[in-house]
Amino acid sequence: NTKSEYDFMLEIIGRCRKYAENFDKNGGSLLFYGPTGVGKSFLSNCIAKELLDSGHSVVYYSSVSLFERLSRLLDAHDAEQNDRMSEDLMESDLLIIDDLGTEFLNSYTNAKFFQIINERVLRKKSTIISTNLSPDALRNRYSERVASRILSDYEPIRIRINDIRIKKRFQK
Repeated sequence: NTKSEYDFMLEIIGRCRKYAENFDKNGGSLLFYGPTGVGKSFLSNCIAKELLDSGHSVVYYSSVSLFERLSRLLDAHDAEQNDRMSEDLMESDLLIIDDLGTEFLNSYTNAKFFQIINERVLRKKSTIISTNLSPDALRNRYSERVASRILSDYEPIRIRINDIRIKKRFQK
């Protein structure tokens, strides 16, 4: 007896609500993964709204903009800008990194990415990452250290439904 996509999504929405409701008590980090168009970014944004409405600080980056910004900091050598960005990334109650795997990656940005996720884990700061990459693909794209940190410290939520955007288009 398999669950319908509707029942499956209701279960995931329930988990997200519980996460937001118990954020002060439990916090924690989430990894939303699955194919394109299944609602990973939408779920992240819903959690962000709930937390913002309850007075928490939330910082959002698409992975492309985060990694571009990290690369520019290397080029700029601007200590003040670097400090501001580090504070935003390290001190916010929740950091959301959307669409991980779509960014240009080099050894510097990969190392900085590890530093960000590792430091947030050590500081017990919550992070949500959404990606189309499977756990194996994460291991292949990023260093073993990055994949290990994410896969051991984040609650994985795999979304296994068909592309909602395409469904909506053909229902019209």
